[in-house]
Amino acid sequence: MKIEVAHGEIIDKHTILVIKSERISEKEKLAHVQVELKALSQGVKYVYSCAENPSKLHDLVEKLKKVNEQLWEVEDELRILESNEDFGEAFILKARSVYFLNDERAALKKNINAITGSVIVEAKSYADYSVRKRDSEE
Repeated sequence: MKIEVAHGEIIDKHTILVIKSERISEKEKLAHVQVELKALSQGVKYVYSCAENPSKLHDLVEKLKKVNEQLWEVEDELRILESNEDFGEAFILKARSVYFLNDERAALKKNINAITGSVIVEAKSYADYSVRKRDSEE
């Protein structure tokens, strides 16, 4: 089965699989990751072939991988806090960082789509979380 997706989505999935291959030690799970990586390899090569500037694409891919690594670590930390029923300031800050990191991730994927001429692009729409001044503060 083949499904067309945005170029940024292919690269995002690939970076996540690379992270999994680096961090998962269970043989069965790692075997599944390797199968997915192999299945995705042609798509990744295609995306790179679409880039006018492969070096710029590589830089974006590295940044995306770093963001996905940060998300992995934050999610692990949140699970530890959750298991300890620790919902204090650290939990709140970590939980909030998830959507900041996801926004950065979405921007990187959008840039990858742009520099590779992806016909399919993701559309994101979230509530604005930027701090607004109250009437009494103006």
